[in-house]
Amino acid sequence: MKDAIAKLSPQTVWKHFYQLTQIPRPSHHEAAVQAYVIQIGESLGLSVWRDQADNILIRKPASAGMESAPGIILQGHLDMVPQADSGTPHDFTKDPIPLQLEQEWITAAGTTLGADNGIGVAAALAVLESRQLKHGPIEALFTSNEEDGMTGAFGLASDLLQGSLLLNMDSEDEGILCIGCAGGANASAQLRYTPEPLDPGWLGYRLSVSGLKGGHSGVDIHRGRGNANKLLCRLLMAAESAGGIRLSALSGGNMRNAIPREAMAALSVPASHANAVKTVIENLSNAIKSELQRVEPDLTIDLQPETASGQGLPPAIQQGLLDVLMACPNGVMRMSDSMPGLVESSTNLSIVNAVDGHIEMKCLIRSSVDSSRDELCAVHRSLFRLMGADTVIDGEYPGWRPNPESPLLRTMRDAYQDIFDTEAEIGAIHAGLECGIIGGKYPHLDMISFGPTIRYPHSPAERMHIPSVQRFWDLLVATLARLQ
Repeated sequence: MKDAIAKLSPQTVWKHFYQLTQIPRPSHHEAAVQAYVIQIGESLGLSVWRDQADNILIRKPASAGMESAPGIILQGHLDMVPQADSGTPHDFTKDPIPLQLEQEWITAAGTTLGADNGIGVAAALAVLESRQLKHGPIEALFTSNEEDGMTGAFGLASDLLQGSLLLNMDSEDEGILCIGCAGGANASAQLRYTPEPLDPGWLGYRLSVSGLKGGHSGVDIHRGRGNANKLLCRLLMAAESAGGIRLSALSGGNMRNAIPREAMAALSVPASHANAVKTVIENLSNAIKSELQRVEPDLTIDLQPETASGQGLPPAIQQGLLDVLMACPNGVMRMSDSMPGLVESSTNLSIVNAVDGHIEMKCLIRSSVDSSRDELCAVHRSLFRLMGADTVIDGEYPGWRPNPESPLLRTMRDAYQDIFDTEAEIGAIHAGLECGIIGGKYPHLDMISFGPTIRYPHSPAERMHIPSVQRFWDLLVATLARLQ
């Protein structure tokens, strides 16, 4: 695979992207990739800094004749989302990504690819390494832990960066220049309970939802995909109405910014009502599959007998949990009035766990309007409080307000037109780019986000369009040369 990727163009970008796929780098496990980036900078004789938030900054002087050009910040994040298909024996803290080439696409065998944001990091490293490019003073900023809290961007000092222009390379549609993004916040609930003994004569079952596409809880939230946590709750509520059930455990989702693809519940059913419960679940399963047949053709709902647990949630706690999960907002809440087709506000019921006396629920709220984000936070706080859960709202970060009159945007639009003889689209994204946080610390920055075409990020179906990487690189090179 290394030899095949070495033949792709631009070669330096693909060389670094391949190396990044060989370095395990899930969020919170970035030491090895940080060392790689530092080694590259030091081997080139460039100035390298590592700050207290584990961000890496590398400065490269301007090329000859470009010393008076404005300073340019190339920015991307080092971590990736670790998602794998069920049954895929992959340890994201130890194993390299198993790459595959499929015609014009590069993907991975059963895992996320890490093109988000490995390709942006690779492009920045290629710029640092090149001796042929024309550019002003360069600062390559590699942030840490973007995917699980943006703690690198939050921890970035407000006096570190010197440039006036920022190119964020974390967008996923080649040909679209992104000039705005959503802000967000985390809503988390915790509840302790004392497990109660279950009737020893009840029958045990495992109910599972799997085969969903999942995806990015921002850029994919409008696609109508199933949320495993919400679907499992529907099934459990129906089963409860058919004859009573007792939950021993429930779990679904494992990343706050990914639409949950799988969820399962361990439950017990009175023997006298077992057939009724199975019939209700079968009928509702068929109905759900019919509802989602176009967007979730591989959805699987499975009810299998297993040894019944001796303990479970108290009935009142169980009812409260199911009521909250059923009522919890999920999906698109409002579309933008100012930019047609853009989601303004959304929420994703991303993680649910209930086992051994502890319940946790986590939602990621997004909005390009800060007041709407705050309203959704209040909705979640009130809902979780109704079941007696301790609720924390944290990780708030601002949106990035679009500036259609940006001089940097004008330069990139002109470059795109000249290179490709077509106009670039101008857009915004319903996801949390670090531009919002960095722009809050450096309000003078003129910022654009762009990148190659990446599909299904944050899921094992993630793939990157190979020809778009060349176009992305050509635009980057032309933009750097024009910023004088």
